[in-house]
This record gives sequence, C-alpha cells and structure tokens, in this order.
Amino acid sequence: MASKVVPARGMRDILPVEKARREHALHVIREVYRSFGFDEVETPALEELSRLESGQGGENEKMLFKVLRRGLDPAQPLTPADAADLGLRFDLTVPLSRYVASNSAALRMPFKALQIGPVWRAERPQKGRYRQFVQCDIDIVGEPGTLAEVELVTATHTALTRLGLSGTTLRINDRGVLTGLLTGCGFAEADHGSVLITVDKADKVGLDGVLAELRAKEFAEDAVTALEERLTALLPLTDVRTPGVLEAALPEAVPAEVVARLRGIADALAVSAPDLDVRFDVTLVRGMGYYTGPIFEMSMPGSSSSIAGGGRYDTMVGRFSGRELPACGFSIGFERIIDEVVVPDPGAGAVALVHPAGAPAGELLRKQQELVAAGHRVALVKAAKRMQPLFDALVAEGYRQVVRARLGEDGRLEFGEPTPLSAS
Repeated sequence: MASKVVPARGMRDILPVEKARREHALHVIREVYRSFGFDEVETPALEELSRLESGQGGENEKMLFKVLRRGLDPAQPLTPADAADLGLRFDLTVPLSRYVASNSAALRMPFKALQIGPVWRAERPQKGRYRQFVQCDIDIVGEPGTLAEVELVTATHTALTRLGLSGTTLRINDRGVLTGLLTGCGFAEADHGSVLITVDKADKVGLDGVLAELRAKEFAEDAVTALEERLTALLPLTDVRTPGVLEAALPEAVPAEVVARLRGIADALAVSAPDLDVRFDVTLVRGMGYYTGPIFEMSMPGSSSSIAGGGRYDTMVGRFSGRELPACGFSIGFERIIDEVVVPDPGAGAVALVHPAGAPAGELLRKQQELVAAGHRVALVKAAKRMQPLFDALVAEGYRQVVRARLGEDGRLEFGEPTPLSAS
C-alpha cells in the first residue's frame, strides 16, 4: 500500500474555500492599513545569515532555516557555519530594517510601511503553530515620538474590528520599565537578558514558576527576593493612566519619563480607540532583542495566546545603515486570527454552469461571459451520472447557484435560469 502523500512537516496545503477566506481577510487588512497611509513593500524571503544572526531576534535565531552555499564540493569537509550563507526570514522586521537601509535615498521620512508575507521558523509543529506562516506588519520608520505607537495600535485595532474581532485587549509595557526594574532589584546588566527570558514565562508558569526558575539559575537571592516583592506589588496594577500609581510601585531606577511615555500612549488610545481595553503588564517582555522602548501585545476573548504584537526598535536600522533611525512596528499573527474572522459567504455570486459532455465550446463560453458580466464567478462543470454528489461537492467548494445547460433538438445549447444550489 502506497504511503500517504502529505506536505513537508510543519507545512500545509490551503484548499480553495479556505484560500478564498484568507484572501478576503488579507484584502480587508490591506485596505484598512492603506487607508491609514501605509504603503505596501516587498522584501526577499532570503537574507544573509549575518543579518539574521545579529543577536537581535531572540529565540527565533535558533530556529533559522539555513540555505547551503552554491558550488560546495561534497568531498570537502565543512563546518555548518561555512556551509551556509543565506537563511529564510523568521520575521518581517529584520528584512524591513535592511530594506530601509538599502533604499533610504528613495524613501520619504517618516516612512510608513505595510508588509504581508510568509515567514519560516524551524520549530516543533503543533496545533496552530506551523513552520511556514503569514505575518501582516505595519511599521513607521523615522518617527521618534509616541504618535507612531498610537497610530500603529489604532490602525491594527481598526483592521481587527473590520474583520469582526471585538473585545480585544492591549497589554503594554516598556523596555525602560524592565531594565530599571531589574537594575533596581540588583541584577547585573549582563544578566538582564536571561532574567527577562524567565519573566516572559509568567503568563504560563505564574510568579512562583518564575521565581523558582530564577533560583534554579542561581541568581543572587537578595535580587530574586527584591524582584518578588516588586512583581507582587506590580502584577495587580493594570491601570497606566492614573498618575502616581505605577511610580509608587516601581523602583527609582525606572525613569519617570518612561512611565509618562506609557501613560501618554494610553491616554491617546482612549481617544483614538475608545473601545480598546488597554492594560499595563509588568511581565510583558516579548522575546526579540531589538526592542528599545514601548512594547505591546493584543489578545481577544477566548484566545490562549496573543494575536498581534510589536514595539519600538530604535537601533535596528542603524545596525545596517550606520545611521540611526527611530522605528516602531506592529504585526498581526494571521494564522491566529483567521479561524475567528467573520467573512462574507465566499460562494455569494458563485455559479456552477453544468453542461453535458461534448457541449459546443463557443456557446458555453459565451454564456459564461454573460454571467461573468452580470457579476458572477462562473465555473464550467461537466454533468455527472449522479448529480447530487456533484452538487454536494460544489456546495463544499463555495458555489451557491447552478445554471443547467442541455442540448436542444437542433443541437444548440439551451440554458436554464440560475437556481439555488444545495447539498443533500
């Protein structure tokens, strides 16, 4: 018995009905983002490994798909580092930063970019998590103020609302808060990265799990105890808009302007997106090493993970160009929202033109053109001996009407009127 033919592990095929659903959602996202003044760009799937392994991509750099150099001699031993020079992009932010550095002379600043495309990560496949998936990014490069954060969040909230996703919550934090918090608790700067990796797990393992892991890593007990006291006080505090609330619970090492920056974002969103629930979350870290300021994640009711996220990355473009440019971005995890998206019936206006075998091609195509001109999507379908299974298949594919054709006594085709198509 032949083995089942399936896509490569972690990849998947998209059937026509699902493809139509996805394209509709992408169309809505594009239209909303373009209405906010974002211009769509496109970057290559492959980037040089030196750019992808710059130390800014966090854990994602460990999940790179690497591409072998061309012209390698199979008889010559090579280390993995010498064998590959390119990699598939693991997100769209690193490629966009390189894009801006490559094309800065042709771009007007601030530059508002929209980028939609597949990314690849060699991680363990599981439900809802694939090795190839689509991201929908918007970024603003060249705007140092929080206007960028507010516009990115407002535009994304508008897009999700247009797709029928309501009740979304935005969690916000700032790298300045996290850095000041760890410094104030006594952690050495060299240890901040490792500590933050652990703190980022708080939503999964809870505060006790975070503390246990920090102690297992053998950090100084007085620093861990100080962090426990701070986090215990800060975790219930989700209100970032009331002056003095966070300042009282944060150590002095957190600059006052950092909290004021978060408050300004929240205040602005109360006007531009009044139905968006904005909450401060001290344990929000986000794994990318390139974030330098405000960070945020969006979730929806019933979702166990975020559906969008982003933040400010003011030093990334400068790593490629030598000229620092402030930048901020927000990304929708398309695969995480598509099952929840409310879309019109993909079969509305879809007609199956069912004809007998051997029907005159010219007459068939003329009728098809008439129906297309009337606004229908029309598929030519050959009649079967058993019509109901055929109709069932057409309904499953999204067709909602049928036009039956038959040969008249004069050998010409006669067409019926469009009638509803239903499954048995």
